[in-house]
Amino acid sequence: MTELILKSGSATLADWRAIYRGAVPKLDDACQPKIKASAEAVARIIAKGEPVYGINTGFGKLASVRIPANDLETLQRNIVLSHAAGVGEPMPAPVVRLMMALKLASLAQGASGVRAETIDLLQGMLANDVIPVVPVQGSVGASGDLAPLAHMTAVMIGVGECFTPHGRFPAKVAFVSHGLEPVTLVAKEGLALLNGTQFSTAFALAGLFEAETLYQSALVAGALSTDAARGSDAPFDPRIHLLRKHRGQIETADALRNLMAGSAIRESHRVGDERVQDPYCLRCQPQVMGAALDVLRKAADTLETEANGVTDNPLIFAEDDTALSGGNFHAEPVAFAADMIALAVCEIGSLSERRIAMLVDPALSGMPAFLTPKPGLNSGFMIPQVTAAALVSENKQKAYPASVDSIPTSANQEDHVSMAAHAARRLLGMIENATAVVGIELLAAAQGCDFHAPLASSEALETVRKLVRAEVPHLDNDRHFHPDMEKAIALVRSGAAVKAAAAVALPGIAS
Repeated sequence: MTELILKSGSATLADWRAIYRGAVPKLDDACQPKIKASAEAVARIIAKGEPVYGINTGFGKLASVRIPANDLETLQRNIVLSHAAGVGEPMPAPVVRLMMALKLASLAQGASGVRAETIDLLQGMLANDVIPVVPVQGSVGASGDLAPLAHMTAVMIGVGECFTPHGRFPAKVAFVSHGLEPVTLVAKEGLALLNGTQFSTAFALAGLFEAETLYQSALVAGALSTDAARGSDAPFDPRIHLLRKHRGQIETADALRNLMAGSAIRESHRVGDERVQDPYCLRCQPQVMGAALDVLRKAADTLETEANGVTDNPLIFAEDDTALSGGNFHAEPVAFAADMIALAVCEIGSLSERRIAMLVDPALSGMPAFLTPKPGLNSGFMIPQVTAAALVSENKQKAYPASVDSIPTSANQEDHVSMAAHAARRLLGMIENATAVVGIELLAAAQGCDFHAPLASSEALETVRKLVRAEVPHLDNDRHFHPDMEKAIALVRSGAAVKAAAAVALPGIAS
């Protein structure tokens, strides 16, 4: 695995994407003095003997309970074990790794009072691919993602289970196998590890990265569908979009126009075509997909800021040995960002499904019904379009903003919460749904272009069509459709369809 130097507080989206894809983060040595100073400040605060929340008091509604000095280690262990109360399926390992890296970067900024040896253990777990088993349900996005982060931290003290390259094992067994040792948490450390938005942020970032691939794949499929329907590229003329001035719309139109450049199919109907305008699913691709891109970029900006922030509580200011209680653990920015991503994903899938529906309708496409040479005897693409419609409808239900919900917790001490965990956790499932829709569209668009032979599409789109045809042959008579769909979906999920169109630069979240 590739090692990545993680500059705490200034990591880029590319850094977080690389970690999500498998790179191993290693903290920049420049953070060590801050880590040391922060831990020493906590020791001095304890020595003063004054009550300080999270250091020598209880937590949440129990903040008024003073804890004796000889019980502080027990206090930290207890908060981990009591808060490890999540339920549900385990988090996907890549998302857990991203969550751990986010926590690592936060602690390394020297505002959390965590010792170097505790941070080193987290880093060692990532280096050895020892990944805690973390249930996905149990966080409301404030006061931090307590339950999931507690499951992560429990492994650090030798409790719970881990995924390793060799399988799933109890934490202590996994540690012995990889030369790691559990840590005994001291004052402030348990709370610092539990408190924060890293669970929600990790899921939101994972959704963002997958949504970028989805957006680019849908551009490619949309361009191919436009050719299959013998649609016009006139709506992609840059003069139209410069007048409206939205950056995403302008860049999306440029990409669609470039994807179709040189298409013989397009040239074949420039003269004598009685149609005046294409349906919105073709004509308004720059407006819809461009708006989705703008929203994804706004979410990316918010999440990059969040990933580089410190979100536990209280925060330690070593310069004057001050511990300040605030509310950085409230994940409202993440909830809003995740809701925006959900809206974009829903619309990308919705527009793709409308293009499929247009292609299978002979009244709109001018091609055989359901894209089969013998409609009636064969059903062709009839039911794949129904599947796409079902997936889009499911995504519409899931796209309702999670951030508008709240429910009081901790005996009403935490009386307004963000639901960022819900907002972010749903994204990967929504993207999987939309990915399937775009995969179906790729098949339908390739099938539609087949009917125009010997005319070819553009060089970029023909490369994409050849990729599809290398996996899935032209549909003459009905056959088992599911395997064809799985292969096409894999081309979208993996980004292969985007790579096949690499001759055309496609905009992305960091473009």
